[in-house]
Amino acid sequence: MGFELRGRGIVEGKCVAEALVSSMPISFLGDVDQKTGLVIAKTHDLYGKLLKGKVLCFPHGHGSTVGSYVLYSLAKSGLAPKAIVNERADPVIVVGAVMANIPMVDGVDITRIRTGDIVEVDAYRGVVKVIR
Repeated sequence: MGFELRGRGIVEGKCVAEALVSSMPISFLGDVDQKTGLVIAKTHDLYGKLLKGKVLCFPHGHGSTVGSYVLYSLAKSGLAPKAIVNERADPVIVVGAVMANIPMVDGVDITRIRTGDIVEVDAYRGVVKVIR
């Protein structure tokens, strides 16, 4: 019943986890509380959601380069997403994912993924399999 979405592997790795999907860009500096891993930007569609252990799917990142270090800090505290799936990779998110060793794929139509879907990310091959 599932399907595969093909993209480009950015940071190698594999995981299976529940998807958390946003239609909005994310800035890890300002939108996310680095002490809790919660989205704290009140205008964001993921407001109040926890990133920990999810496959975080969003169009692209934005904001300060400090966001890379916030993502790294989340990983060191065990609060980071298990993988990141983007429509278009942003250098700030890529650097953070590399530092935090978080599998990352871009070039994926995230509108085909829904929050709560179980997804398998294979960033070695650039494939996101939606299991549902």
